[in-house]
Amino acid sequence: MRMTFRWYGEGNDTISLEQIKQIPGTEGIVWALHDLPAGEVWPVEKIEEVKRQADRAGLHIDVVESVNVHEDIKLGLPTRDRYIENYKKTIENLGKFGVKVICYNFMPVFDWTRTDLAKEMEDGSTALFYENSKVDQIDPVELARKISGSSLTMPGWEPERLKDLSGLFKAYEKVTEEDLWDNLQYFLEQIIPIAEINDIKMAIHPDDPPWPVFGLPRIINSQEGLRRLLRVVDSPSNCITLCTGSLGANGNNDIVAMVNEFIDRIPFTHIRNVRRYENGDFIETSHRTQDGSVDITGVVEAFHQKGFKGYARPDHGRHLWGEQCRPGYGLYDRALGIMYLWGLWDAFERKSAAQHTVQKENSLV
Repeated sequence: MRMTFRWYGEGNDTISLEQIKQIPGTEGIVWALHDLPAGEVWPVEKIEEVKRQADRAGLHIDVVESVNVHEDIKLGLPTRDRYIENYKKTIENLGKFGVKVICYNFMPVFDWTRTDLAKEMEDGSTALFYENSKVDQIDPVELARKISGSSLTMPGWEPERLKDLSGLFKAYEKVTEEDLWDNLQYFLEQIIPIAEINDIKMAIHPDDPPWPVFGLPRIINSQEGLRRLLRVVDSPSNCITLCTGSLGANGNNDIVAMVNEFIDRIPFTHIRNVRRYENGDFIETSHRTQDGSVDITGVVEAFHQKGFKGYARPDHGRHLWGEQCRPGYGLYDRALGIMYLWGLWDAFERKSAAQHTVQKENSLV
């Protein structure tokens, strides 16, 4: 397991590369060019600048999250071919700098949805919260205004993509789940060969939350959905970003089973916990297994048993000790999350070594 940490860039993050470097076992950043709108080609000089910054801190830039997919591609509009060509050029440019994984998603309009960015928990910390009844009642335009109003850009809620929400919703009125699958297949059939040439894994991120929101279709939210994705274009470069928090918001998802089934197509994982409630609400907790509803211990054990050598990062953390940060992306709780994940991993390493020793001794008897 190769540990990484999401970083939003100089001037757009409250956390420095020097601080990230001090988190034990953390070797790289998960990054993106957040100032570029979806659909634009990522210029070589901008990519090179991020690499220079990371190199100075002794960190790699192997994982990009995200190269956003333009809505015209998701909608299957005639203009999609131009944006797909731009996407191909971006893949090629990233390949020049050794990028190994590109995380992306195919969620219409919104990358993720929460109703409260700082819900207070029992211990006084705050966390991202999803209140099911509010989503059913809230105006998505008002929610967008609330979430995108931060001084720091919120990925998936960038102001430029939210300029014409009413128009976007109208465009999706007749788009079914099968239409979305068709449009995803069209996209993948064109970009996966380019990813193969550049030795890059395209790793789709699951829907967050893993069910339809505001009447918009969503398709990457279950074991069967992931299975179908891998069949659509059967290539080692067509992969999954296994996000335990996104998938874990639905109690019907068996994430340990997903690790075991899809391990060969998981180059990147987000490991985080959520606490589910019977009414459909959920809140993001510490990474500790006992604090939420996701079997984080079982997930890490499955990765260890399968010999996972891909990239991992802690995902959304709580806001602790008065830290002023981008919602979900503070330093303290994510650093604590890394140490918890390493603690589990190290325990499984020791257990595995002990079992190997016993087996070796028994073979000599």
